[in-house]
Amino acid sequence: MTTPRTTARPRPFGRTLCAMITPFTEAGALDLDGARKLAAWLVAEGCDGLVLSGTTGESPTTTDTEKTELIAAVREAVGDRVSLVAGVGTADTRHTVELTRAAGEAGADGVLVVTPYYSRPPQEAVEAHFREIADASALPVMLYDIPGRTGTRIEPETLIRLAAHPRIVAVKDCSYDFLGTQKVLAHTDLAYYAGCDEHVLALYAVGAAGCVSTVANAVPGHIAAILDAFDAGDTARATELQLRATPLIEAMMAAGLPGTVTAKALLTRLGLPAGPVRAPMLPAGRKTADGLLALRAELVAG
Repeated sequence: MTTPRTTARPRPFGRTLCAMITPFTEAGALDLDGARKLAAWLVAEGCDGLVLSGTTGESPTTTDTEKTELIAAVREAVGDRVSLVAGVGTADTRHTVELTRAAGEAGADGVLVVTPYYSRPPQEAVEAHFREIADASALPVMLYDIPGRTGTRIEPETLIRLAAHPRIVAVKDCSYDFLGTQKVLAHTDLAYYAGCDEHVLALYAVGAAGCVSTVANAVPGHIAAILDAFDAGDTARATELQLRATPLIEAMMAAGLPGTVTAKALLTRLGLPAGPVRAPMLPAGRKTADGLLALRAELVAG
């Protein structure tokens, strides 16, 4: 007989977070009305947190002004019902500090800070970068470990040291180092969020706080249901739901196109705000969009 999960886990930003796309108009401008509508839908469908201007939100191609306008618009739409985490990470520490302070003024509850990319700083510099940002405002910080994009890990030992900072409270984990992740979980109180959709249940089972999901743009209720089942002690059901999502996860995240592209293709087919992607990305073709829609329909049909 199974029993509900009772061990207390820190959840500073909620449990089921969506890495929300940034809607654009057909002309390529920021679509604030669309962002409000999409955010409200995601919350109604089961998300208790939204991450704005992350990888899926096309942060490299949005301006500082667009980032702050997006935070304010989404806050207006969802109120205080959910947490808003703003992606502020750049390759420049000073710029990241500026974006962190602007995010707080615009209404963010926390910031997502990626490892500085391209310059590939050593761990001492990575640690100093994160500490400077955490010292720059009162906002809690979620570190973003995604070496496949940045070229630089946040090594487990670095994370363990950074956990002592009072405002560094969470990690979005895209490290693909499950052993390293467990090492940090065992030695810190950092709230871990699975950043890879195929790891949602696996990471949750060893003590994560939840997930930051790109696939949740298309099926927020299903992602929430995986965690609901585990919390209820029904691990068999949680496993079933995770495995049933595998074809869509693979098509959206591992079939050769960025998750932003596939998420926007699906949302457009569903009649929800999305719009085009910004260059250098290109939109999904019709055949790809048809396939994604079919996989989503199969998953939702149960």
